[in-house]
Amino acid sequence: MEIRNLGGSGLRVSAVGLGCNNFGQRLDLESTRKVIHKALDVGITLFDTADVYGNRGGSETAMGQVLGDRRKDIVLATKFAMEMDDEGVKKGASRRYIMKAVEDSLTRLKTDYIDLYQQHRYDPLTPIEETLRALQDLVSQGKVRYIGCSNLPAWRVAEAAMTAKAINVTPFSSIQDEYSLVVRDIEKELQPAAQAYNLGILPYFPLASGLLTGKYVAGAEAPADTRFAQTPRLRDRYVNEKNVGIVEKLKAFATERGHSMLELAFSWLASRPQVSSVIAGATKPEQVEQNAKAIAWKLTPDETTEIDRVTLGNG
Repeated sequence: MEIRNLGGSGLRVSAVGLGCNNFGQRLDLESTRKVIHKALDVGITLFDTADVYGNRGGSETAMGQVLGDRRKDIVLATKFAMEMDDEGVKKGASRRYIMKAVEDSLTRLKTDYIDLYQQHRYDPLTPIEETLRALQDLVSQGKVRYIGCSNLPAWRVAEAAMTAKAINVTPFSSIQDEYSLVVRDIEKELQPAAQAYNLGILPYFPLASGLLTGKYVAGAEAPADTRFAQTPRLRDRYVNEKNVGIVEKLKAFATERGHSMLELAFSWLASRPQVSSVIAGATKPEQVEQNAKAIAWKLTPDETTEIDRVTLGNG
């Protein structure tokens, strides 16, 4: 497994990360154990979860039960800021909430430190300076090693970087956002911001919830055991005439070169500027193994140009 630095920090992460949003929800404890152990076996070190995953706390709890002594062998990333109650009280990025949220996560994860603590989304009620000072205190206390953010617009990312420098506190090391061959919005502003401030990009939904596996056929119903069949809102989000056409062309592109759609989707992301690790969820050990091997294809400049032509309509 290739190991990379997370942006400009010294934190080293596997180029393929394990997304842990299925734990405590789609997967029971024993299935979670099998996925985690397979990830460890194939050299994945970045495990990415959030307090809200698994029906609010389920993912962190399951990971705390499974990891045991192997906790020290991974880079454990989690997040805060999403609603952790129905009343909308337990959420946000205020000092008061962060100090409670981190203790709750540490308890569920059965650890005394978090390697990468990420603000899950922007909080319009809290100044970024307050958030950064609170996170700095956690770094100083040793409860958090590095910090990052997710789903922030580019100008907020820049604001956070400049604020951290101005008040001399630990800056964000990473940004986590949706990025794939059919969702390339971050290239307009967010990716340039990441380059300007040397932030590692952690793409999620690298397969567009399964669209980029190539197993969906235009005009046909989604197989019953797939995410699109079980979650219509995801199907409606990704399945349209344009995306289906792109996938058909990409499938032909990959097949002609002796590769799978999975290899194309992962290898392309891994080659993009500032990408430190591709975050991919899994429900079976076999998927973990496939994901870990999927970044081996080293795309040539001509191949990258052809992919741009297909996905962006260039040329």
